[in-house]
Amino acid sequence: MRIAPRQKRIAEIAIGLGLFLLALLLEAESAARLLLFLAAYAVTGGDVILRAARNISRRQIFDENFLMSVATIGAFCIGQYSEAVAVMLFYKIGMLFQDRAVEKSRKSIAELMNIRPDYANLKRGDVIDRVDPDEVNVGDVIVIKPGEKVPLDCVVMEGSSSLDTSPLTGESMPKAVLEGDELLSGSVNLNGLLVARVKKNVSESTASKILDLVENASAKKSKHENFITKFARCYTPAVVGGAAFIAVVPPLVLEGAAFGDWIYRALVFLVISCPCALVISIPLSFFGGLGAAARKGILVKGSNYLEALADAEVAVFDKTGTLTKGTFKVQEVVSKDIYNNEEILKFAACAEGFSNHPISLSIRRAYGKEIDAALISKVKEIPGQGVIATIDGHFVAAGNGKMMQMLDIPAEDPVDAVTVVHVAVDGEYKGYIAIGDVIKEDAVKAISELKAQKVKRVVMLTGDAKSVAESVALSLGIDEAYGGLLPADKVQKVEDLMAGKSPKGKLVFVGDGINDAPVLARADVGIAMGGLGSDAAIEAADVVIMTDEPSKVPVAIKIAKRTLAIARQNIAIALGVKGAVLALGALGIATMWAAVFADVGVTLIAVLNAIRVLGSDL
Repeated sequence: MRIAPRQKRIAEIAIGLGLFLLALLLEAESAARLLLFLAAYAVTGGDVILRAARNISRRQIFDENFLMSVATIGAFCIGQYSEAVAVMLFYKIGMLFQDRAVEKSRKSIAELMNIRPDYANLKRGDVIDRVDPDEVNVGDVIVIKPGEKVPLDCVVMEGSSSLDTSPLTGESMPKAVLEGDELLSGSVNLNGLLVARVKKNVSESTASKILDLVENASAKKSKHENFITKFARCYTPAVVGGAAFIAVVPPLVLEGAAFGDWIYRALVFLVISCPCALVISIPLSFFGGLGAAARKGILVKGSNYLEALADAEVAVFDKTGTLTKGTFKVQEVVSKDIYNNEEILKFAACAEGFSNHPISLSIRRAYGKEIDAALISKVKEIPGQGVIATIDGHFVAAGNGKMMQMLDIPAEDPVDAVTVVHVAVDGEYKGYIAIGDVIKEDAVKAISELKAQKVKRVVMLTGDAKSVAESVALSLGIDEAYGGLLPADKVQKVEDLMAGKSPKGKLVFVGDGINDAPVLARADVGIAMGGLGSDAAIEAADVVIMTDEPSKVPVAIKIAKRTLAIARQNIAIALGVKGAVLALGALGIATMWAAVFADVGVTLIAVLNAIRVLGSDL
């Protein structure tokens, strides 16, 4: 029967503590007392000694295991048995608390990992087989029963239901789905039976991509974590050298100085110097930040990007699909002659009745009535301009300003910058329909919160016309807007913006489309809208927002700043306390018990401080 590591550690602490207390009850000079201390030391510190020996054999000498081993073995050599056992015992207790803290910090990401689909119900004719998702191909039909996970990205063919998308997005509100709606793998079918056609195989599905992001997130270290690695390589040999100096030099140069006293001071110095608090708590701080972000539906691909987010100075947004929904909607109908607004809308809807262009669809939605195809004839679509047709005996032209110029019909443009469909009947101008993209509900909140977090510049880049860009920017409170940009233009504009920021400041770009992928890759931190964003954008991005909400950008920055602040606090706590106790140890004031507090106690304080980022309401 295999014993879990945590249970094994608890058993070692209990046995070691029992032996330690029993030894303290015996006479100070008895052999039984020494044997009990040795037994307690072996139980509590045996694994530390083994790790130190293994690392030495691998030429990885200077680490906390080496420091602990040298200090405690030396303590035994000078007769400080109880202190030696106590150091190992409290170290073991500290490791137990560390395990608990790591377990808590992993919990939110572990919950996210539950999105992995276990099986798929593959429909072959009238037979439904339960198979591994790997066996399902694009184009196959699957059945998703109530309570089951969606195994692969697919489109509903039959049925309707409500989906729990919280494993993907963090959004608690169920999402209603009907025929034709897309389902993302990892979400849960709550009530209705759904028949769907698979769009992507398992390796390309949303759940697999999210799992890949999460599983690889800790592979990329932040500068603070790199600092700890570099710090340990210099710190440990310096400490060992300092301890050797304390043990040897003072007895040789100071009159009356005893080697035993200075060796004890050197051993205390070694135990105090153990960098456990830094080695444990700094990575844990960043792991906690990754977990806190994941709970909000924000997947950060590495803690280095979390650190970079904390220094965000310039925030750049794409427009369509990022700040706006990417869906057109009729905003205004203006009539200029004998026809009223309803009639203008009817002429345009009939003319656009056979087109699947998004603008045509928005006009038909606004009209909202069934179109009598018998009234329509001689339809001709002119690419890049609009449509002309005969409707109920009238010659109707519905299109942009270029079409009106081609027909030599004077047209009126609205003051507000929107997409305009002009309507002319029998060669006379009759009015226009103003159509605009729908701004996301939380876009204004996103911009205002970014400015509240001291982001110096908020910029919008778009391929839409400059006038449209400026109009949207004005309504959202964005500082600068640039329109009419191709992907290469966006990259160049980001280059210019990066050249204008401070050396420490970072540029964050937020986008969702294929055309945003080059900019996402070039920015200091690329943030992709993962719910409806393109695969290319998600692949190129450093951070993925699964809810498609721009307001999650300031949330991510807030988490990043808090994470970095806690990491810096832990560095200050560890170095400050250790520096003070090291000085006291060198002077002979600090005992081995003070060393225990400086090592294990500071580690526990730092770990508890690190997990605050998970419990805070961000």
